[in-house]
Amino acid sequence: MAAVVGVLAGGLANALAGHGSPGGAGGGRGGPGAPAVTRAALDPALVAGRGATVGFSEQEAEHAATNGTVIGPGRDAYTLPAEASGRSAVTLKPGQYVEFTLPAAANAITVRYSIPDAPAGGGLTSPLNVTVDGAGRRTMTLTSQYAWLYNLYPFSNDPTADVSHPDWWVTECGCVPQDTTPAPVFAKPFRPNHFYDEQRLLLGRTYRAGDKVRLTVPAGAATTTVDLLDSQLVAPPKVDLAAADVLAFGADPTGRRDSADALDRAIAFARRAHLKVYVPPGTYQVNRHIIVDHVTIEGAGSWYTVFKGHQVDLSAPDAGGTSQPGGPGGGSVHTGVGFYGKDAAQGGSSDVHLSGFAIEGDVRERVDTDQVNGIGGALSDSTIEGLYIQHTKVGMWFDGPMSHLRISDNVIVDQIADGINFHTGVTDSRVSNNFLRNTGDDALAMWSEKTEDARDTFDHNTVQTPVLANGIALYGGTDNTVSDNLVADPIREGSGIQVGSRFGAEAFTGHLWITGNTTVRAGTYELNWNIGLGAIWFYALEKDIAADIEVTGDDFLDNTYNAIMLVSDFPVKDLYAITGVHFKDIRVDGTGTSVLSARSAGGATFENVDARNVGAVGVNNCGSFNFPATGSEFTVTDLGGNDGGGTTGPWLAPWELPNTITCDDRPPLVPPPGPTAW
Repeated sequence: MAAVVGVLAGGLANALAGHGSPGGAGGGRGGPGAPAVTRAALDPALVAGRGATVGFSEQEAEHAATNGTVIGPGRDAYTLPAEASGRSAVTLKPGQYVEFTLPAAANAITVRYSIPDAPAGGGLTSPLNVTVDGAGRRTMTLTSQYAWLYNLYPFSNDPTADVSHPDWWVTECGCVPQDTTPAPVFAKPFRPNHFYDEQRLLLGRTYRAGDKVRLTVPAGAATTTVDLLDSQLVAPPKVDLAAADVLAFGADPTGRRDSADALDRAIAFARRAHLKVYVPPGTYQVNRHIIVDHVTIEGAGSWYTVFKGHQVDLSAPDAGGTSQPGGPGGGSVHTGVGFYGKDAAQGGSSDVHLSGFAIEGDVRERVDTDQVNGIGGALSDSTIEGLYIQHTKVGMWFDGPMSHLRISDNVIVDQIADGINFHTGVTDSRVSNNFLRNTGDDALAMWSEKTEDARDTFDHNTVQTPVLANGIALYGGTDNTVSDNLVADPIREGSGIQVGSRFGAEAFTGHLWITGNTTVRAGTYELNWNIGLGAIWFYALEKDIAADIEVTGDDFLDNTYNAIMLVSDFPVKDLYAITGVHFKDIRVDGTGTSVLSARSAGGATFENVDARNVGAVGVNNCGSFNFPATGSEFTVTDLGGNDGGGTTGPWLAPWELPNTITCDDRPPLVPPPGPTAW
């Protein structure tokens, strides 16, 4: 990677103002207040067949009736519009409202919102009134206690803090602060992020399509930004009279007493009696891990059965902690609510089946060594379905070796770090039809540290607004598949889909299939490198990437910068290459810069890659930045059928082949129009 020079690229929000109308042309829209249903802030027809099938209808606040202020669209990191779905939202002052028209019968809503932090950090609470057709007022108590992080990785809760790593390169000053005279001065708070949270509300009765849900900020409340409203018809609570009911073992559904020991007793009895464990409606206080093995635990449904806990300080670090990418090793210094299989070193757990409940944690800071995840440990021959997980560090983090896990139909939101991570030797496992929003790191990841993840599949999942890193990330592995997913609005230091040789991962071997996925408003700006990424990007940092990688049938829509990038970091640019990558039957609708940005040695093939609304030269080929007379170190192979282009003509013109140097290190941004039907 070219050395980082200069300051933070300014004006991206202005350059993108009006860019990428979230609904495309015409489809899925109505006038203010009309029931405009979207998926990832797009006309659903544009993403049909991609992502999770969910039980709720998404409606963007910026397309609802309001007397508030629409903010955005804008994609500058560290701003409220950038972290909003569709890069736009509505800000309400006291007395102002936003009103949504229900598109279908509903008895429950979810509101995604942001309210300010407390002046010294730590968050505050503020009311929001909810009425339907002017009646039945209910009040939601919003909180920012789980939002608002600041500073450099791994972030801080203190808005008044100085730069936390003065020995690091900081793009805003184009310098290493401790080595710079005079010392740079940074505005505070420095790099605020993770602004949004969400809250669910059962309405107490079923309302009809066409009824109007109004959200009003009352007098004396904090200024409130509303991103979207999800509405749904929640089924009645599930009852299982034949199971071991946790109430019989002393669990408290009011949440006043800790129910962890009662859960342990119910699990032990159910195993002896060969019964399931049933957890009826209620909020159950649990402040530690529940260890599960050879047991089925069913709730009444994720809207009714809630496990809620406090984060607890440990008297001494727990040696079982596992670090996230980029974090140090060591043990946990906190514990909290979570369901964990046994450690893989102890044989792991198997035949565990978890369904129909919510896990609401109390994680407000990122401590990479902490095991404060919703689900963890090693779970083989197991299933996890129908859970709602919020405010834990990672929704589900698995440390293998382990195999044959099925994760489906879950909602994971508002995480400090990842959504789901397969770490170290997870094999023959499948993650399908899950919805993830507002993760603080990779939403879905396979991380082959020390041992390969193999034959795993991420299929038909929806990822929205990962605040940091990628929607889907693959770090090494063999014969894995990423198929028919929908990834929208990655914010910074990552993009839609990443294939990376980094974080100590084993090499990619065998095959990797990336098929039928759609990314929306990806191809983000990389702050540390001061360049734009690709919606899908391949990164050779620690090893060659040389497996047989097939990228087939994917759509890359409304890309802020590039659709595709292959890159190696500048210090290792002459050590590693990227080869064996094949792009076929790809559609690219809109790039701020190029279809392909090649910043590595190696090569790739392209067949039936159709592009339109391309903002710069179709192939920005820098290779390894040695610029030899023989051409770039990266070879582009045209297998035919590559059509379309943009401002400079065909995206893959004969003069660019096979390795013409077309390098523009930082081409100007030309925002494309929003995506439309192909």
